Amino acid sequence: MSLQEEIIAALGVKPAIDVESEVRKRVDFLKSYVKSAGAKGLLIAISGGIDSAVATGLCKRATDELSEEEGKEYMTLGVFQPYAVQEDIDHSYAVAEAFNLKYKAETNIEDAVGEIALEAEHGLKQIGIHRHLTPQGKGNIKARTRMVMQYALAFDLNLLVVGTDHASEAITGFYTKWGDGAVDITPLSTLNKRQVRQLAGYLGVPQAILDKAPTAGLWEGQTDEGELGITYDENSDYLEGKEVSPQAKERLESYYKRTAHKRNSIPGI
Repeated sequence: MSLQEEIIAALGVKPAIDVESEVRKRVDFLKSYVKSAGAKGLLIAISGGIDSAVATGLCKRATDELSEEEGKEYMTLGVFQPYAVQEDIDHSYAVAEAFNLKYKAETNIEDAVGEIALEAEHGLKQIGIHRHLTPQGKGNIKARTRMVMQYALAFDLNLLVVGTDHASEAITGFYTKWGDGAVDITPLSTLNKRQVRQLAGYLGVPQAILDKAPTAGLWEGQTDEGELGITYDENSDYLEGKEVSPQAKERLESYYKRTAHKRNSIPGI
């Protein structure tokens, strides 16, 4: 078995999907997990990107169906988490409107991130390092602070925190461990980016979201493809078992090998 075949098997990606059946399977998965956990619904952070938009659509279908079937209300809480001013926050609200979310909350993380960064820089000074945190380091603080806020809300409301991780992120390790990778349930995990887009079209994600360049939004001008040096088309082709350029193959497999610690459980002895 080639490494490509091993990766595809490990991440569970299909070479092609039937969109309607994939939506049904993932909605049922969310419903079953909510019921078995005794939760009152789902919390999804809506970034304004395609992944969180698709997850929002799945969550809303799941809680609507549960409410009708169980005779009591189940909640999908959409959370918006700007850092200072988020220029495209209207896209986040457009997703909430498209899926008719009743419950929405906006929590600005700027002050909390600033305090954590200052304390970290104070710690660096104590060991003789006098500088600001790197943009990447501060970006990771943003991701982890967002999760702290999501769990603060979810705990008091008895909600499960939904993640947007999918196979095209998993293969490259392109997420923050204990940040956006720290959630209760991931309904997109066996899909690649192309397949997420297919679900987006079926669910009715707004066109403005479909047209955006994917970005984690951790610093100004950051884009996924620019940072990784590989397109999502190449990434998706690889995960569907197709031939890709030697350069793309080498880069993807290199990312996969060196980010194993993100996908694995905490090692112990």
